[in-house]
Amino acid sequence: MSQATTSPVIAVPPYFFLHVLDNNKNLTRLEVGPQTFVRQDHEKVILGPERMVTIPPRNYCIIANPVIRTKEGKVAVDDFGQVKVAHGDQEVRFTQDPFPLYPGEKLASKVTPLQVLPANRAIRLRALRDFVDENKKEVKAGDEWMFEGPGTYNPRVEVEQLETVNATIIKPNCALKLKARRACTDKVGKERKAGEIWLHKVEGAYLPTVDEEIVGVVQATVLTEKKALHVRATRTFTDVFGKERKAGAEWLVTIKDAETYIPGVYEEVVGEVPVTTLSVRQYCVVLDPLGSDGNPRLGQRELRRGEASFFLYPGEKLEAGVQAVHVLGEEDALLVRAREVYQKYKPGDKWLIVGPSEYVPPVEVEILDRRKKIPLDENEGIYVRNTRTGKIRSVSGLSYMLEPYEELWAKELPPAVEQLLGSDSDPLADRNAGSAKPGSGVRDKTKVVTYRVPHNAAIQVYDYKEKKGRIVFGPELVLLGPDEQFTQLSLSGGKPKKANQIRSLVLLLGPDFMTDVVTVETSDHARLSLTLSYNWYFDVNREDPESVARIFSVPDFVGDACKAIASRVRGSVAQVAFDLFHRESAKIIRSAVFGTDEKGKVGNSFKFPSNNLVLTNIDIQSVEPVDQKTRDSLQKSVQLAIEITTKSQEAAARHEAERREQEAKGALERQKINDEAEAEKSRAELLKLQASSAAVESTGQAKAEAQARAEAAEIEGQAAVKQAELKAAAMEIESKADLEQTKARQAAEIEHKKKMDELEVSKVSKMADIEAKKFHEIVDAIGADTICSIAQAGPEMQAKLLGGLGVQSLLITDGNSPINLFNTAQGLVGNPSLA
Repeated sequence: MSQATTSPVIAVPPYFFLHVLDNNKNLTRLEVGPQTFVRQDHEKVILGPERMVTIPPRNYCIIANPVIRTKEGKVAVDDFGQVKVAHGDQEVRFTQDPFPLYPGEKLASKVTPLQVLPANRAIRLRALRDFVDENKKEVKAGDEWMFEGPGTYNPRVEVEQLETVNATIIKPNCALKLKARRACTDKVGKERKAGEIWLHKVEGAYLPTVDEEIVGVVQATVLTEKKALHVRATRTFTDVFGKERKAGAEWLVTIKDAETYIPGVYEEVVGEVPVTTLSVRQYCVVLDPLGSDGNPRLGQRELRRGEASFFLYPGEKLEAGVQAVHVLGEEDALLVRAREVYQKYKPGDKWLIVGPSEYVPPVEVEILDRRKKIPLDENEGIYVRNTRTGKIRSVSGLSYMLEPYEELWAKELPPAVEQLLGSDSDPLADRNAGSAKPGSGVRDKTKVVTYRVPHNAAIQVYDYKEKKGRIVFGPELVLLGPDEQFTQLSLSGGKPKKANQIRSLVLLLGPDFMTDVVTVETSDHARLSLTLSYNWYFDVNREDPESVARIFSVPDFVGDACKAIASRVRGSVAQVAFDLFHRESAKIIRSAVFGTDEKGKVGNSFKFPSNNLVLTNIDIQSVEPVDQKTRDSLQKSVQLAIEITTKSQEAAARHEAERREQEAKGALERQKINDEAEAEKSRAELLKLQASSAAVESTGQAKAEAQARAEAAEIEGQAAVKQAELKAAAMEIESKADLEQTKARQAAEIEHKKKMDELEVSKVSKMADIEAKKFHEIVDAIGADTICSIAQAGPEMQAKLLGGLGVQSLLITDGNSPINLFNTAQGLVGNPSLA
């Protein structure tokens, strides 16, 4: 309570009110201004002064616990004089005079403007309790209805607002999908069941009724010549074209049916189907085509060739898409097979369609392969397999077209042979390499396998079908037959030799060399490691088949030869002592390998008769002890020999150094003596010069002074002469400069005068030209006749004037100039001789 209300006297202005509690009666009454309220001791102001509630036009407010009024409109009171109120109820009050709130009343809401609804908008209302509206219509609790604009909605306490509904604009090519909340009649007067869905296609604004629910807006699909609509029925119904559709049925809507199509409520759009266009050189095969009865012919195929455009109906599909017509050249062909009986062919028959031609396969025929003639040189070929008989053959040296029952056959080779064929290794340059270099490409297994045998080499090819082989000597190109295989060589390599280190297809015939490490033991049990290099070649007669076949009889000729030679060397070395072998190792090893004749001469070669391998020379590259003690003792002896040699060389060098040192000392002493003699000679010369200098110094001082004075006088005279000469030269230069300046000034003045005269002459000449031109232009402008007339006008006028006066002749003079009257008389009288 404010301080004003605690005072016993309260001024209540107009349109204000108070609530006063009477403590004696325990009643609350209303006091309305304007008045001066005097509060009694048993009274208490519990509210106010408060301004009355003012409701402007087109506004309202809600009063909670409103007072109860009698039929006459007065406020009802109980037996105790207390104002009766409707507890828990509300009252909507509209525009009226300002009013106070009675005790118990409350302002449930602020003064609020009435809601104005424009066109195409409505409010969905629901009754909270039974009441009778303004039209005397009884409304039950739970009833719903729409208040549509334009209009102003006056709220009621018996009614609640559920939502504001805006009208939906139905544009062209659109429809509104509606659903019935309960059984009702739509706006076009058609009965609808609860849950029923339908389309409203009338363009414009649509405001649904209270029993309708908007499901969504359906856009129409624009159909063109290149687009159709694939539709499926969700239940049995009759479409907009009047045709009955069964549930699950699918059909196509094209531009022939409608330009725009809105799917019905029982229609489901599967998708848009683009047009299939075939040019003149295209075709396609349609699977399960649609029959004349509208049903698909399952399992059938239909050929369609361009030029054509069509839509694929539901259930139809293209077998392999749109295909181009097969254009065959002279070197082309198509391998085809009959699916079913076609002309003279039975199902499964194959034949070739050979060009040049165009070909479109009928539905009874399928294309298996497109073939082209394979051009083959004499040095290349292909493997061909007959699919009926299984026979394989190689074709080379011509352009070959596979027959209908032929196919290319891939020849498989062992992996090791494949690696050797595909490697970039050179059989000659890389003959000592343990593994082949990787190749740069993959072999075409259908082509005939070829291998270039290098010079002075051989290769063995074995035919497993004919059970025979052949050996080819290089340089030559080997072509493998279908049943032939290369013989792979696996040779020993490394130092010492190890088996299966080198793999190759060719056998080099030499001459070549191979190196091996052999461990031997002498008779005195000294074990040595020998590094031996052998020169070899194959002695083969290419005209003799037996000799030719013998070179491949030993698979590993390197390992076999090295083992045989090592055996011979070990046997010979075991019979001699280390010292003897150390001195005559070459002779012992060569004798062991090549043998000796009756005279004890060592042979020149050794031949292996099994494969015609011939050894021609042995090179002993190194001999090293294997036993560590022998090696240590040998190393000590070598070190001792080296040490002795080193010491002897050091002694010789020291002796030579001492000799050179003595010679240098003698030369130094001799040079020292020579230098001392020269120094004495120089000292004597110095003394002589000092004596001469003292004599000159004592006798020549006076002479020097006289000579100096004479030279000074001479210098002064020469200076005076020189000064006079310089003054004369300066005067001459000044006079010459003045003369040149005068000449230059006069020349400049002459030149200036000349230029001014030339300018004056040029000016006069130009002015004369201008005057002449001016006179000429004036004459041209006036005209010669006009000038003549002007010149004659004066004398003629005078003559006429004199003639009018009767004067025949007239002479006028001023008296200062004498007149020759004789000549004048002749002029006046005329020439008498002419009379």
